[in-house]
Amino acid sequence: MDAPPPLDLRDPGLLDEALGILDVLIAYDTIALTPNLDLIHDCRDRLESLGATVVLTHDEMGTKANLFATIGPDVAGGVVLSGHSDVVPVDAADWTTPPFSADRRDGRVYGRGTADMKGFISCVLAMAPAFAELDLERPIHVALTFDEEDGFHGAPILLADLVARGVRPAAAIIGEPTGLRTVGAHKGCYEYRTTITGMDGHSSEPARAVNAVHHASRWISGLMGLAEELATRAPDPSPYSPPSTTFNVGTIDGGQGRCVVANRCTFDWEMRPVQRADSDFVKARIAEVEAGLLAEMRAVYPAASIQTEVVCEVDGLEWLEASPALDLMRVLLADEVSANGGDLPVDVVSYGTEAGLFQAAGIPAVLWGPGDIGVAHRPDEFVEVADLETCLGMLARLGDHMSS
Repeated sequence: MDAPPPLDLRDPGLLDEALGILDVLIAYDTIALTPNLDLIHDCRDRLESLGATVVLTHDEMGTKANLFATIGPDVAGGVVLSGHSDVVPVDAADWTTPPFSADRRDGRVYGRGTADMKGFISCVLAMAPAFAELDLERPIHVALTFDEEDGFHGAPILLADLVARGVRPAAAIIGEPTGLRTVGAHKGCYEYRTTITGMDGHSSEPARAVNAVHHASRWISGLMGLAEELATRAPDPSPYSPPSTTFNVGTIDGGQGRCVVANRCTFDWEMRPVQRADSDFVKARIAEVEAGLLAEMRAVYPAASIQTEVVCEVDGLEWLEASPALDLMRVLLADEVSANGGDLPVDVVSYGTEAGLFQAAGIPAVLWGPGDIGVAHRPDEFVEVADLETCLGMLARLGDHMSS
């Protein structure tokens, strides 16, 4: 039997299909930490109707699920096309259009998740019927995860299941909104919640109490004071901007009132390590700060404590000179390689993604996708229709490559 012809993107119906699927996906309110089963079941049904093998892995409550689908032969290797199903919260008052209703105008599609990252997912689903018609020599896998935006809770469950089932893809393309640029490395993302417990009392007699807010401010000052030392630890030259490991204290809550010594203070913070050694350095130095604070606090109130909860610790995507994922992108983006004198331009970024988790699981990974990270997480998020069309072109070349 003759091999199927190469995929033809001149058919405008393919882009129309992707836009139609995007309309449907945007209508699913999949804010992080909330259920996503309606979207996942929709995607499962679409893929199973094409003959794909689909496995769902759920959270402990059974209200959220990852999806892993395989199109093509049941053999080792293949390429994963991965995206997270969840989106960040919205304040509808800041939007000029309803955030969960796709609005197409001026060559763009507006809506929460259009760029990050339902635009990529819609392209993958639109291309899936064509993948299923090809005589694939190696499989194309589709991975959809939950809660990437708040703790990276879903991907570790999905990846653990792949290991348990002996599924070993050769590479993964994470469809984050990179503006159609190839990204080969990014910083890690470590998120924490620290709670300081002191002893309340009347504000007129502070020495007889332990002020948790005051000690929290000293703890935070100790953290931020490490910035200068971390700057000296940054690679020289550093590919990142900013070049070194950074911190952010995002929320803080504590105390009962102006005239009461605060007995409790909780704050959420993160660091974006350039290298794992930086996170080890920070933890060691913060332990020294805590030891000094606790000695003072417990001299007044022996039950005083400082406790830090790990929300997530996701290592970055490490730069690898020899990466099967980057080699794959050089094939799929051959025109870009040719225009750049024979090599593929590869960026690095400072935000974190699930790519580091895939890499840690032994699956070489790269970021490439439609949309601009600069509009992700913001009101009136959008993706350019032209980006979706380019994404479909890359996926078509992937299908042809996996058939040859």
